[in-house]
Amino acid sequence: MGVDVISRTRRISTATSIAVLFSSVVLVGGAANPAAADSSKILPAKSVGDILADGVHKHVFISDPTGGKVLVADYSGAVVATIPSLPGVTGLDLSADSGTLYAAVPGADAIVTIDTTALKESARYATGEGTDPKYPALAGGKLWFGYGSGGSGHIGSLDLNGAEPVVTLDPEENGTWYGAPTLASTPGAPNVLAAGIESQSPTELAVYDVSSGTATETARTGTDGGNLQDLALSPDGTQVVVASGYPYVHQAYRTSDLTPGVAYQSGSYPNSVDIAPDGTVAAGIDGVYSPDVYVYKPGASTSKPVRTFDFPNTGTSSGSDTLLPAGLAWAPDTSRLFAVTANSSGVRSLRVLTDAVKSRTTVTVTAPAKATRAKKLTVSGKVTSGGAFAAGAKATVTRTDVESPKGKALPSVALKSNGTFSFSDTPPAGGTVTYKVSYAGDAIRSAGSGSGKVAVSRAATSLTLNRNKALYAYGTDVSFTAHLGKTYKNRTVELWVDPYGTDKPKKLAKTGKVNSKGDLSTTVDMTRDTTVTAVFKGDGRYASKTVTSTAYAKVKVSTAVAKQYKTARIGSTSYAYFHKKTDPVFTTTMNYYKNRSFKLSMELYYQGKWYDAGSQYFKLGTSGKTAVTLKGTHETGYRMRVRSSYVNGSSGDSVNSTTHGAWKYFIFTK
Repeated sequence: MGVDVISRTRRISTATSIAVLFSSVVLVGGAANPAAADSSKILPAKSVGDILADGVHKHVFISDPTGGKVLVADYSGAVVATIPSLPGVTGLDLSADSGTLYAAVPGADAIVTIDTTALKESARYATGEGTDPKYPALAGGKLWFGYGSGGSGHIGSLDLNGAEPVVTLDPEENGTWYGAPTLASTPGAPNVLAAGIESQSPTELAVYDVSSGTATETARTGTDGGNLQDLALSPDGTQVVVASGYPYVHQAYRTSDLTPGVAYQSGSYPNSVDIAPDGTVAAGIDGVYSPDVYVYKPGASTSKPVRTFDFPNTGTSSGSDTLLPAGLAWAPDTSRLFAVTANSSGVRSLRVLTDAVKSRTTVTVTAPAKATRAKKLTVSGKVTSGGAFAAGAKATVTRTDVESPKGKALPSVALKSNGTFSFSDTPPAGGTVTYKVSYAGDAIRSAGSGSGKVAVSRAATSLTLNRNKALYAYGTDVSFTAHLGKTYKNRTVELWVDPYGTDKPKKLAKTGKVNSKGDLSTTVDMTRDTTVTAVFKGDGRYASKTVTSTAYAKVKVSTAVAKQYKTARIGSTSYAYFHKKTDPVFTTTMNYYKNRSFKLSMELYYQGKWYDAGSQYFKLGTSGKTAVTLKGTHETGYRMRVRSSYVNGSSGDSVNSTTHGAWKYFIFTK
């Protein structure tokens, strides 16, 4: 994954211990709180070491060892404060009254206390040079911490009960642990301390009695698991639950003798565990292609979780975002489960999972694919969640249609013990009718809803629009009129105008009720070919309808002749006269459009007929004018004529209709 994560295993030390006639289609609506993160906020963290929740101040604390800081987030996941200058800060623990946060800071060889109200460092206690403390846990009236490295790990303590703080280190030079052990404690069993070493294989566990003020080992074992990532104590201290990369379960051990107990079935690569004060177990894994979090009820003896969560993919890989080691923390009241995750780009997020202790609820709604308006139809379905539904359980029903766009409440529907339901309704309006069935949730189930859509028939109405295929001179004001036939309630029509060309988008020109004749008009300045669209959106009894009319606009084009020595008539036609040594100048004026060209054509009169004398396209200047000079040897005595034209498609664009300017006549003389 390429994610640089410094992790440490969590302990369970919390702020507060609280104790039909139609072919049918099936649509499954998602639960109101689906098995995925309910909210997510990006964390400005370079790594994640530990996470815990403060139920009194409604804060979540997250350590960032690489960044040397502790982040403080609110219960929505938004970071509200940062405590800096904590190099390598890893483990965290919280005092029983939630007034003090303890942070192990190996880079400073110290235990640091943080005021949870002011969210600032309040004291720093040195643990000795080179101790590198990492994993604190409150038990027996002291703060215990794992320390040491290089094959020699120890357990030390910090006593703050006297006039002066007292740090006590292990008197044995060679520790009984390969590295600094991770510690776990719980308020419900204040003298029990559990320990294990992160990433160790095979996993080694130990339990200590700290009632005497010293850590006295009462049990130790080597397990068949490997790559320990996290551990947590049950609220009564009788079990320690371990998250190791192998085996693919969250194994519980009795703290009395460390013999195996319940195995919480999760998935490949367990890496996180947290236990709420009421005993609810959250078991997390590194689940790229499977659910990431499994929630078990207090005292569960079976392997079936009450809830699972599967994180989405916010990165660039094919797999989902993954839970970070030791990345779970319960709110003390179990109202939320907090999880820290990372995507394939190394972006870390804090996810807030709600209703985690309740079974996920899904609602399946089976509705007719088609139906006839004002005739009865039947909708059925099933609410699926944990266990049977009690007598009297109901789900609410809402019908949404064109006449009730915000939804209309229908009578509640009773649920059978297996969650199935059925009800009838007579839809008063046609079009798409949606039936939404919602279960509000209860003590053991989350809320959930689902919906089914029915295409209900409606009558057809007439809608016409004039001016189709009409051709107009440039700039003509043209009135387009829509005529609407019989409808039920809706007499509103929209008129949209779409001039040709990508630079002028389709716009709503007018919307309103038609007059007593059923008409609604809008005026268009025809400077381009234009499509006008009339839209009737339908009502409860008549279907929607759309019609179009495309009218065409010529360009405004003229040709001016210059440098003639006189103008005179031949017959009834005016000619410009040029000496044969003079080169005529023909200036074309045309309304400009980007990259537009015009066609300049000439004809010669011979023996009573006009003959083509050639044509050529010239680019139109941005001012809308271009002058062309006729050069060469000019023959005298021949009558000629010239004109400018816009040719749709050949003149560089297609926004107007082909338009030919007036002929200009000229003749050369000696």
